[in-house]
Amino acid sequence: MTQSLPGRRPAPEQARGGHGRPPVVVIGAGPYGLSVAAHLRAAGAPVRVFGDVMGSWRHAMATGMFLKSTPAATDLSAPVPGARLADFRREHGEPELTELTPIPCDVFVRYGQWFRKRYVGEVEPARVTAVERAASGTGFTVRSDDGQETAATAVVVATGLNGLAHVPGELRRLAPGGPGPAAPVSHTSHHTDLSGYAGRRVAVVGGGQSALESAALLHEAGADAQVLVRERTVLWGMAPDLARPWTQRLAKPSSPLGTGWILAGVCAAPGGVRWCPAAARLLLFRRALGPSGGWWLRDRVEGVVPVLTSRRITGAALSGPAVRLEVAGPGGERESLTVDHVLAATGYRLDLDALPFLSPTVRRAVACVPGSKAPALRGTFESSVPGLYFTGSLAAPMFGPMMRFVAGTEFAAVRIARHIGSR
Repeated sequence: MTQSLPGRRPAPEQARGGHGRPPVVVIGAGPYGLSVAAHLRAAGAPVRVFGDVMGSWRHAMATGMFLKSTPAATDLSAPVPGARLADFRREHGEPELTELTPIPCDVFVRYGQWFRKRYVGEVEPARVTAVERAASGTGFTVRSDDGQETAATAVVVATGLNGLAHVPGELRRLAPGGPGPAAPVSHTSHHTDLSGYAGRRVAVVGGGQSALESAALLHEAGADAQVLVRERTVLWGMAPDLARPWTQRLAKPSSPLGTGWILAGVCAAPGGVRWCPAAARLLLFRRALGPSGGWWLRDRVEGVVPVLTSRRITGAALSGPAVRLEVAGPGGERESLTVDHVLAATGYRLDLDALPFLSPTVRRAVACVPGSKAPALRGTFESSVPGLYFTGSLAAPMFGPMMRFVAGTEFAAVRIARHIGSR
């Protein structure tokens, strides 16, 4: 159990809640947390939001990165008109973005900050350290690192991918103190600036957007970068065709996540995905959108940065300040590669155990999707613990791949706010 800091009084139970009743606590101030808070506040519910506004987008993505999503799939959700990315651009006298315009991450961050001011209001930067069931048996007690203690009628976990970065075991062993920019191995989410690797040899492990864009940024910063990809080929997205004939639109309908009937179906009816067998949902979660690079990135990588496909790391060891990687090639042949740093673009693992603020009692009470450590959720995004909701990527094994992207904010925020309001 995490105690309040010495010398600090717990905040009154209904502090900042208003309406004479304890608030709903939203943990996380990224696209999902802000969208849920906007809908709750518009419905008149007392809300407290804890988090760093757009924190992951500001601190876990390297300078110079772009969103892979199109503008139409990048809108946060508010219950009133005027909250779209296009509205933000128009209000600031900036040209509207099209499907042929990659969106810089810093533009998206400014949009999120604008959305917060207009539709959410106060966000508290304190970090939540504990969520426990209230002694009364109804609601929760939420503690934060500034010593406050808050009674909450409900808790919405919208922490995104924070704490879920996955570094394979053979690479993690290179950094007993934990992966990071100063260690021999790091994860792409550990960086806001890759220019510090100028003049150094860097192996980027992975074949998706994060790996390929990081490799391009490393090369452009003066690093000697190369990419190790397990798959036989690197997949690239296709440039959008704004004038597709009706026959192509019928054969491969558009969706926020791309073209094709499967993607169009899971985007049109995320609630329907929940009724599929757990094994089918997990397969959809893992396979619907495999690793690929954005179409606009291809010219910065192909023929520019060495990309070695069908490569599998079989061993890794320190050799002085350098790292020696043992790599199996496409024909099973073995080769050694010596680099100064390994950058793991190896994705994320959904795991409730990686959410340390959930007390052990609460965590054990949350039922998980069979075959995973992600929470099993009702159609309202409520978990098996009454009043505890999960949204964003943690909800993707239940509602499909749209929850991994900003495009899912409206579906989630509307249902969570409606259900909490009905309680």
